[in-house]
Amino acid sequence: MRCLTGLLSFVLICAAQTTPDGQALFQKNCALCHKPDAANRTPTFQALKWVPNGAIVTALESGSMKAQGAMLSAAERQAIADFLSPRDTASVEPARANSCDAGAAPLSNLNGWNGWGVDLANSRMQSADAAGIRAEDVPKLKVKWAFGFPAVSTVFGQPTVVGGRIFVGSNNGTVYSLDARTGCVYWTFKAASQVRSPIAVAPFGTGQYAAYFGDGQANVYAVNAQTGEQLWKTKIEEHKLAGITGGPKIYDGRVYVGVRSGSEEMLAANPKYQCCTFRGSLAALDAGTGKQIWKTYTIPDPPSVTKKNSAGTDMYGPSGAAIWSSPTIDVKRKAVYVGTGNNYSDPSTRYGDAVLAFDLETGSMRWSKQMNPDVWNFGCSQPSKVNCPEAPDRDTDIGASPILRSLPGGKDVLLIGQKLGFVYGIDPDRRGEILWKIQIGKGGALGGIMWGMAADAEKVYVPLSDFMPGPGGGMFALKIATGEKAWYTAPADPPCKGKQGCSPAQMAPASMIAGVVFSGSMDGHLRAYSTQDGSVIWDLDTLHDFETVNGVKAHGGSMNSTGPTFAGGTMFVNSGYSQLGGMGGNVLLALTVDGK
Repeated sequence: MRCLTGLLSFVLICAAQTTPDGQALFQKNCALCHKPDAANRTPTFQALKWVPNGAIVTALESGSMKAQGAMLSAAERQAIADFLSPRDTASVEPARANSCDAGAAPLSNLNGWNGWGVDLANSRMQSADAAGIRAEDVPKLKVKWAFGFPAVSTVFGQPTVVGGRIFVGSNNGTVYSLDARTGCVYWTFKAASQVRSPIAVAPFGTGQYAAYFGDGQANVYAVNAQTGEQLWKTKIEEHKLAGITGGPKIYDGRVYVGVRSGSEEMLAANPKYQCCTFRGSLAALDAGTGKQIWKTYTIPDPPSVTKKNSAGTDMYGPSGAAIWSSPTIDVKRKAVYVGTGNNYSDPSTRYGDAVLAFDLETGSMRWSKQMNPDVWNFGCSQPSKVNCPEAPDRDTDIGASPILRSLPGGKDVLLIGQKLGFVYGIDPDRRGEILWKIQIGKGGALGGIMWGMAADAEKVYVPLSDFMPGPGGGMFALKIATGEKAWYTAPADPPCKGKQGCSPAQMAPASMIAGVVFSGSMDGHLRAYSTQDGSVIWDLDTLHDFETVNGVKAHGGSMNSTGPTFAGGTMFVNSGYSQLGGMGGNVLLALTVDGK
């Protein structure tokens, strides 16, 4: 018996010695950024305690923290997750819960809200016929059903709704096809990494449709929209920290998609990291085969060693100019426009924080219009500032998609929103010459215009973030011909005031129907404004638990990177964003008049 007892003790001691110490691993690999400092823009240690265990593992394996997770073993990643958040079996998705009945009618049309901006011009304005919701209906909107995303605390994928079906990605890489009426599941598809990009659906062959999207590892997919079967998969960037955030655009048999990397500018906080080698790019793929037709980097010159930092690490540049948003297609000029983010390292280039115009056919860069030079990385937020560029700005990306609109008389204008706090009208016929500009906020790393605006024929509607230094928030309506302010609505005092992550900042992109513009806030509310005078005509509070059609425990949180979409008499919107200082959540809501 003593032998058995001794053997058991030996086994337990060995097991204890080989089990990774999650707290020590967190302090060594994560604590530098996850501290109570909004400048880091990462969830604080306290906020991470509310993130599901499985979501933390996913983030380290293939999500936003994959660069840090790549330096850890699977056991170490799990140990960090266990230290931060206990395992919860209730967060596991029930097997095939809420499956749609067999024999469902095939997808037969693309009527609805398709992709990021609902049209090639990225207006984010849905027509009255397609929306099926009138301005007078909005005050009657109520939740009809809710769908819970399992094991996540942030919902990225803006829902695409076509032909009575919803297509939406998730933070753990699962893509869902749901019935728009009931929320039942037609199929799921597992991508290699998180799917932040909205999904675009287009004809594929005879009588078929394909759903196109990108993932966090810079893969672009086409899957059968009816069955979820993979049709093709193409990796468009080999940089290990590259990914896709912006929704693809499908036009004339091609898929246009941009590439970004947020991870590399974060890794620059480590003095031993060789910052920086990533360059943004735009690619055109054959929609039928996935074959790359062309690819153009936003910075023409490849990075090379520029100097050593004070820690003796080689520094590289130029870098950055990521494309975070969905491209804008200009059919008349046969051009495609994108906005770019900051340069990550010296030397500064004229391609960061700029609007770039590419030839649709060849991919050659026609022109670039820089709004301000901006070189910045996370090293600038650290006390040592070892990897910080010599003259950093404030990380003032153009992260929102350009909007192409026509002025009276037929002249066109590109509407540009920037984190610097400015909105611009620029001329696509004069290489982006600025027609007007107006400053609406303080601007900064989480300031100004974050994810997007919406526009009708007369005005552009602009939600203001200004999360830092705060308090932020507010909705502006500007005349697209002159930039003149038509009206302004101050932010509401957050009902969740005092709760960590609660803020009036309006980072989420605006969406609209005729007469009404919608804007989500970091306080978990979705508000509807009259386009005539900016009065708030409806307010939805999502900061509570929801009973879901798929049996997954779900609740709402901050609204950030996606906006509502409208189709067939229903509004669809995601709630929950644990990043950038926000409140986590994991729910997709469908709202109809009186919830019927």
